[in-house]
Order: sequence, then structure tokens, then C-alpha cells
Amino acid sequence: MHTIGHFVGGSQVAGRSGRTTPVFNPATGEQSAEVALASAEEVGAAVAAARAAFPAWAATPPLRRARILNKFLRLLEERIDELAAVITAEHGKVLSDAKGEIQRGMEVVEFATGAPQLLKGEITENVGTRVDSHSLRQPLGVVAGITPFNFPAMVPMWMFPVALACGNCFVLKPSERDPSAALVMAEWLKEAGLPDGVFTVVQGDKEAVDALLHHPDISAVSFVGSTPIAKYIYETAARTGKRAQCLGGAKNHMVVMPDADMDQAVDALMGAAYGSAGERCMAISVAVPIGEETADRLIEKLVPKVRALKVGPGTDPEAEMGPLVTAQHRDKVKGYIDRGVAEGAELVVDGRGLTLQGYENGYFVGGTLFDRVTPEMTIYKEEIFGPVLAVARAADYETAARMINEHEFGNGTAIFTRDGDAAREFAHQIQVGMVGINVPIPVPMAFHSFGGWKASLFGDHHMHGPEGVRFYTRLKTITTRWPTGIRAGAEFVMPTMR
Repeated sequence: MHTIGHFVGGSQVAGRSGRTTPVFNPATGEQSAEVALASAEEVGAAVAAARAAFPAWAATPPLRRARILNKFLRLLEERIDELAAVITAEHGKVLSDAKGEIQRGMEVVEFATGAPQLLKGEITENVGTRVDSHSLRQPLGVVAGITPFNFPAMVPMWMFPVALACGNCFVLKPSERDPSAALVMAEWLKEAGLPDGVFTVVQGDKEAVDALLHHPDISAVSFVGSTPIAKYIYETAARTGKRAQCLGGAKNHMVVMPDADMDQAVDALMGAAYGSAGERCMAISVAVPIGEETADRLIEKLVPKVRALKVGPGTDPEAEMGPLVTAQHRDKVKGYIDRGVAEGAELVVDGRGLTLQGYENGYFVGGTLFDRVTPEMTIYKEEIFGPVLAVARAADYETAARMINEHEFGNGTAIFTRDGDAAREFAHQIQVGMVGINVPIPVPMAFHSFGGWKASLFGDHHMHGPEGVRFYTRLKTITTRWPTGIRAGAEFVMPTMR
């Protein structure tokens, strides 16, 4: 059985802890490999290698850093099929979706190649007589990223390109469920010319996470995952004096107004709810049609499309949706469907009984659709992270907006309407971090920043874009006066500019 290891000091290294966990092919249910789980000692050695590489990398001109990232970008473009196949084999998503994930990550790499522009400071002449002041942004040191299973390439690329462009060394702890994509990217970064030790991959579980959180040489931690873990990482990082940006869970609503183009809204819902088997933090999991007539029309058009979803292994070019990532997660999603039925929601399309010939042991759940879901139900309140769409009818726009604003999560939301006034009111009133107007998954482009509100984000900074640059740097302001401008004699009062 092949054992997946770490990437430390510029090369892949085997694990030494003796602990491993299996890696599965979600389409077949067969174990494909095992991954080493790092001990705290191994994490310490990896951080030490990154720390040793930091002074030289921080002193590297931003333009040279940008050129290395540009070479990495070219490798991603040339070998996208190779990386997509690695993602599909361990995560299960269809190949076209895996390529889409990589492309969205590449946009952040492309943004980071603008490092010389992004890191420019400011200067003011004559803040006082013959006194100038300027500011600059400098790297933090060694930073860490802890990433989830659902985007094994894109989410790491939300973090490390910006961190590297800013002059930091980066330690990545990917999900142990699909660990191989991280090693592929590490090898390509080295091929692009990144110095040894600047990018490190440490495989592991909670022991590795805690070791990173408590290591004195880790200056900042980025995390994407569930809300309980995001809160834990944020609070632990704060206690140990680290910066943290931690993205948590989501329950994204899409309001469908009576004047919406219903065909457009239905197509948007299908992709947003069932793409990647619903394993997206920006998936639309609640549709909120306004009025009974709108709701009836929505259900009428949704049902045949959900039933016709093409589910299959990620390597099937005709498949629209692949399996869930593990057997345990499949069973958890089925449990939520059971709970919805028990609590009185109307199960319109049931995906629990789906089996595929030749893939009977795969972790498949078919597209599932509930109607007449209410805010008191578990399937409305909690993030299911599976191919389950809940329709929660609202009598009017005010009710829909209140439902969204009162929900625990505030990651993403959308409204479908032809009414510009309603759309503008929604965008300004709604208590959610990312808003789509006739756009079902409003993920910002790389030169903007990604992040939610409420229990969907812990920390002050969103990811990538300008917020990412601020997170991975610290501001230094320098005030300068040369000897010819210094007045004679000591002063014992608060300095003021004259």
C-alpha cells in the first residue's frame, strides 16, 4: 500500500510517527493509499526548515518572487488535467469541476504575481518642516494554512500564493482525506524555482493542527472548514499570539422573486445546489421563493431536473455530480434526510436509494429535494454539505430577508429578480458577507476578497485580494529627518510637527 508523506526542505519525506490513515477512492469505496500523520516533533522539524529559509526569501525582491509564481502559473496551465485527475481520484468530484476548482485557484496565483504593485507603500513629504514619513508592508515570517477536503487545490491557492508573494514561508496542512494535490503543487513550486523550505506540506490530523497552533515560530494561521473547528483554531491562535483568519460553515439562501426568470433561476439552483455533490461552502442549500404561486412554479420546474441529474464517477465525462468524499459523510447526509422527513418536511425527490452498476460500494447519494421546510427544522438550521436542496417558502420579501438575517451563518446569499430596486435593497440590507444579484454562487474574483459574516468567519480579514495582502504583512511607518533639519537642544514635551 502506497504511503503518502510530507514535503519538507524541498523534497518529499516519509512520515516517522508510525501513524497513518487510509485514503479512499470515493467512486469505488476502495482504499487507494494511506497517508502519514505527523507528530508534533515532525511538525517542529518542518517549521524549523521553513524558519531557516525565511530570511533569504524575505530579502528576495518582490519582482523575483512574482516571476517564480508566474512560472508556477504556467505549470498549472500546462498540467491542469494531471492535477484534476489527482483531485477526482481522492475527492470524487467530476473532472470538469476539478478543473474549474484549479482555474479559480490560478486566478489567485495570477493576482499574487502583482507583488511589486501590491506591496508598494505610501510616502508623504514634509509632514513637518524637513520631515518625511513613509510606510511599507513587511512579511510576518512562517505562516500556516489548514485546508478542507472539498477544495484540495483551490483553497490552498487562496492562501499560499499571496503569503509567498508577500515574502513569508508557508506551511500547508491539507485534509488527510485527499492529501495528494498538495504534494503535486509543492513539486511544481520547486520546479518553478521556489527555494527549498519556503513551501512545506505537513500531512496530519488534530495533533499536527495543534502543533502548528502552539508553535512559537508560526506567526499566522489561515483556516477553512466547519464553524466549531474555525472557532477553536481562532481562539487557540489568539491565546498563542497569532493572527488568524478562519472561515467556518454556511447555509446559503437564494431568494426567488415573483418577477424572476424562472428557467434561469432553476438552472442556477441546479448548479449551485448539486454541483460537487453540494460539498461547497458557497453551495445554495435553501431556496426561498416569494409567494405560493412562485413556489409552486419553482417546484414544478425543479423536480424533473433533480430526478434527471446524471450521477456517476468523476471520470465519467457525462456525469454532472460525483460521490461524497467518505462513507461516513455519505451516512451523515442520509441521516439529515431522515431527520427532515421525521420533522415534517415534504420530501419531493429522495436520493438515498441511489446505486450505480459497477460502483455499488461508492459513496453516492442522489439529488434530494425538500419542500415546505421551516426555520425550526434541523435541515434548515445546519449545514448538510451534501446534494440536498430545501425549499423554504416565504409570504413576502420582508419575511425572506428576516429569515436570512436571523440565521446563524452569513457566508453567501443570492436574489433572482428583474427589479433593480429590490436587488439594491437586498444587497444593502442583508447581513451576509457575499451577495449575488442573479448570480447563484457569488464567489469574488481573486482581486477582491472572500469571506462571510456572523458564524461564517472568525477574524478580521477575509481571504485573498487586498485583505489577503494585509493579513500576510505587517505595517511599518518610518518618519525621517536628516541632521541639517534637527534643531539644537533637547526637548522634553510630546513631539509635534512644526
